[in-house]
Amino acid sequence: MNPMKLSTLIVASTALLATACGGTEGNTAGGTGPEVTAEPVVAPNNGDWSTIIRKTSDGGFIMGNPDAKVKLVEFASMTCPHCATFEEEGAKPLVDNYVKKGLVSWELRNFVRDPFDMTATLLARCGGEANYFGMTRSLFAEQRNWMGELQKASEAQLGALQSMPPAQQFSTIADLANLKQFAAMRGVPRAKADQCLSNEAEINTLVQMNSDAASNHNIPGTPSFLINGKLVESTAAWAQLEPKIKEALAD
Repeated sequence: MNPMKLSTLIVASTALLATACGGTEGNTAGGTGPEVTAEPVVAPNNGDWSTIIRKTSDGGFIMGNPDAKVKLVEFASMTCPHCATFEEEGAKPLVDNYVKKGLVSWELRNFVRDPFDMTATLLARCGGEANYFGMTRSLFAEQRNWMGELQKASEAQLGALQSMPPAQQFSTIADLANLKQFAAMRGVPRAKADQCLSNEAEINTLVQMNSDAASNHNIPGTPSFLINGKLVESTAAWAQLEPKIKEALAD
């Protein structure tokens, strides 16, 4: 089937904003930025800042020191390959070199682009704070596989989605992509997954997050990043973003 048909299905009763993946991409070459001289901040009880995760009032999930000098916000879409690449290349050095040291907090806000993205996002958020970053990492790592399963769906199966109510649509997409089994293997039982896929309040939250991202920050695509509340341009890759983080720490 034509891959473009994956992005043309409409979610009934919800208005999802459409934004390009990789809208902030640009030159992949990046400088090293200034040397980081800031002293690490000891986590409570000599713990690990990367294990401190909470949901924010903006609907995202934040990892790390809430009083970190640099507050990084990432807008990401589960179906965006550039977001998966950033997760693969940037997440570990970001956490190991900055979040764990208490220098940077990392908030991930979902930006839903289509029904398939919505389905994966609802499952990523299904386990709450304890499971969110791990499930998101796994979904990005396996993005080609579960998206590949959707590509195998017949025209009739995909066409039928358009006449379904949202809850049934997302549940059917999860079945087509084998995402319910995927989630079950990572601590989200099938019954729990079905509840999350039909959670109208969470669906509405994600739609509102799209609206807020567009109206408040005018993000050009995913992934996009805010540093201390300001949109940072041309930073879709870790090589571009890290120097900006270093500059903010040096200020």
